Amino acid sequence: MKKFFFTVATVFMLQSSHAQSMQAHGSRPNIVLINLDDMGCGDLSVTGAQGYLTPNIDRLAAEGTRFTQFYAPSSVSSASRAGLMTGCYPSRISINGALKPLTGIGVHPDEKFMSQILKDAGYATAIVGKWHIGDEKEFLPLQRGFDEWFGLPYSNDMWPFGYKYTFGETPTERVWDRPDLPLYDGNEVVRYIMDMDQQSELTTLYTERAVDFIHRSSGRPFFLYFAHTMVHVPLPVAERFRGKSEQGLFGDAMMEVDWSVGEVLDAIREIGAEENTLVVFTSDNGAWINFGAHAGNNGGLREAKHSSFEGGQKVPCIMKWPAVIPAGKIINRMASQIDLLPTFTALAGGELPEKIIDGVDITPLMSGDNSFRPHEYLYYYVLNSRLNGVRDDRFKLVEPHKYASHEGTLPHDDGTPGKRVTNATDWALYDLRRDPGERYDVKDMYPEVVDRLKSALDDMRARCGDSNMKVKGSEKRPHGYIYNPLIEKYSHDRSDYTVRGRGNKTDKEPKNK
Repeated sequence: MKKFFFTVATVFMLQSSHAQSMQAHGSRPNIVLINLDDMGCGDLSVTGAQGYLTPNIDRLAAEGTRFTQFYAPSSVSSASRAGLMTGCYPSRISINGALKPLTGIGVHPDEKFMSQILKDAGYATAIVGKWHIGDEKEFLPLQRGFDEWFGLPYSNDMWPFGYKYTFGETPTERVWDRPDLPLYDGNEVVRYIMDMDQQSELTTLYTERAVDFIHRSSGRPFFLYFAHTMVHVPLPVAERFRGKSEQGLFGDAMMEVDWSVGEVLDAIREIGAEENTLVVFTSDNGAWINFGAHAGNNGGLREAKHSSFEGGQKVPCIMKWPAVIPAGKIINRMASQIDLLPTFTALAGGELPEKIIDGVDITPLMSGDNSFRPHEYLYYYVLNSRLNGVRDDRFKLVEPHKYASHEGTLPHDDGTPGKRVTNATDWALYDLRRDPGERYDVKDMYPEVVDRLKSALDDMRARCGDSNMKVKGSEKRPHGYIYNPLIEKYSHDRSDYTVRGRGNKTDKEPKNK
């Protein structure tokens, strides 16, 4: 036991030393976190995309470091973003799936977000774009450490008009029983998005606000979280980008996002902050491939969004910080978005949350130390606290579970979702070094690896739960809940979430405040 604590202490000291060394290159870095929606591992020209180019993002990779074994906390939006903001596996904080409008559910107020840590450390903080971690006022960004917010409270398809749309026309048929899509500035709704032409303005409006924040923050450390609405369906591409790619609206959307990234990088350069600004570029989960030509590319990985196979949670990650991060380097150690909170905290000289988190400070990796191993294991949580798998540096063990599969079906190419089927898997072991597509079960070849990874699953299951095995988890913490009488009006949203949420949604008093 003494040896174990010595080892942990030594790792902590090394990480702190790395963080202090990185800060020594100048003042505390500005931090810009760009998070796309539903972008897969094959959607950048630097990772093999065809039919369009992403020169600004490619330049970011050339001038920075690319992480090739990087993971989102979950394969669906709200759970992924909650994990990103808190440094926790989403099951630990009881946020599952994609929160629908007016469910009353959000991250518990007692959980500390990276934005709160950075604000407390003296940073100017802003979010531009999609939130999707609770749409009640108590859960919105200005109550979670952001000085300002301009964007949507949830995904752009969570409006009354569905996926099928036409630019240049105002929808007349309300397909879903959902409220109109609100655009927020701070805590106030400034207007409602009523058609695709209005949606198509979002990326430009977001980018203008992001650039303005960067210019206004010159001279003090700042944190900008730029959470793009795109490339989530429906694809609200600005008119000037439509038809510019050889891949239809999806390629056009990627070109528009790339333009936006270029504008942000130019703004950082214009204020003279390029050398001491950390830019992180990533995605909330893999591509939603049953939308066919309207969806992205998971680079040959198995399955997609909503799945615990690699196509669901493995995502691109590029980091640039000229003062510290080597240019053109590849990092192939496991890392995750849950690591960003402790990493940003170390760089800002902030204080970590008192509650248990799962992320690790990865400043040694960022500075080019590929021998540093931040995680012995990474875990795959999806939907209703399902612990579907675990991986180490080489192997991935999948536990028995049912999943929505895209195999054996055809996607749709008209902007609507194609069918998915329900498949099931037994215990399976994949050698990700030789088989990143997870096609060949090798558990009979490596029984000792199976036993070791099962023990790792048992440990995490006991701590953070697993609905597959009906285990609650001793360290699992509650989500927040705010009663809203409109929940009763939008019965579609309420009934859809009762399977995934916790607590009685008919209670008239707020829970977990």
